[in-house]
Parts: sequence; structure tokens; C-alpha cells
Amino acid sequence: MEDLEIRAAVADDVPAIVGMLADDPLGAQRESPDDLSPYLSALERLSADPNQHLVVAVREGRVVGTLQLTVVPGLSRRGATRSIIEAVRVHADERGSGLGSRLVEWAIDASRREGCQLVQLTSDNTRTAAHRFYERLGFTASHVGFKLPL
Repeated sequence: MEDLEIRAAVADDVPAIVGMLADDPLGAQRESPDDLSPYLSALERLSADPNQHLVVAVREGRVVGTLQLTVVPGLSRRGATRSIIEAVRVHADERGSGLGSRLVEWAIDASRREGCQLVQLTSDNTRTAAHRFYERLGFTASHVGFKLPL
């Protein structure tokens, strides 16, 4: 994986990121690669916030993976800072290559550098393969997550 670069996402990466977000049954229902304007606006907000890290994995000039890491200061756990990993995606022709592990390891290392004491993530109940992947990386399914669409 020496030929892999993990860097901050830029506007030119948005079409590839959205393509990966939409490339599964859940994402196909909620993403819209036909109109990139809301994604570009979101990238501007993310880029302006020092606690947000939207990154891409690039191989040979091609975006092949992405994730978002959010750093959250808090009061619980004696004032611990935690991080949240979101939207981990690997391009279809890179799945099984170890790229997903490399991205999550990057996020864990970045969390340590940010002084986080805990890394957390959620995964849709239907993504059982993803659950096994996160467990192999040392994550524990310790909580039940709840969401409320607004």
C-alpha cells in the first residue's frame, strides 16, 4: 500500500466520493450523484471546521476510498475527547485489498494525535459484513444507536 495517499478531500474529489456513497443498496436510496451542489456546500462547511476531517485515499491519481472523522470534546468520561468515524467507503474494485483497514487505522492514529480517548462509530444493522470488519479491527458492539430523521 506504499502507493496510497490519504489526504484531505477537495472539491474535485466530490464526484468520486458521492459515487462511492451511492454504490450500495442503502446509499442508492439516499444519495444523488446527479446534483453535486449540496455535497460541495457540505464540503465547504466541513473544510471550515477544524474538528472535521473528510479524507480520501488516492492511488495512482484515482480516489479509491473515503471517510469522515469528527473530533468531539465532551464532559463525560472526565472531560474526554472522542472521535466519530463516519461514511467509510472503499471503491468496489478495491474491496478486500486492505484499504478499508488502512483508512480506519489512519482515523485511529489521527484520533490519538488529536488527544482522543475513545473512537466510536455506527454501522447500519443490515451491514453485517461491515460489523465483522470493525470487530476484526478491535471495535466492540457495546451500544445500541438510535436515529431520528428531521
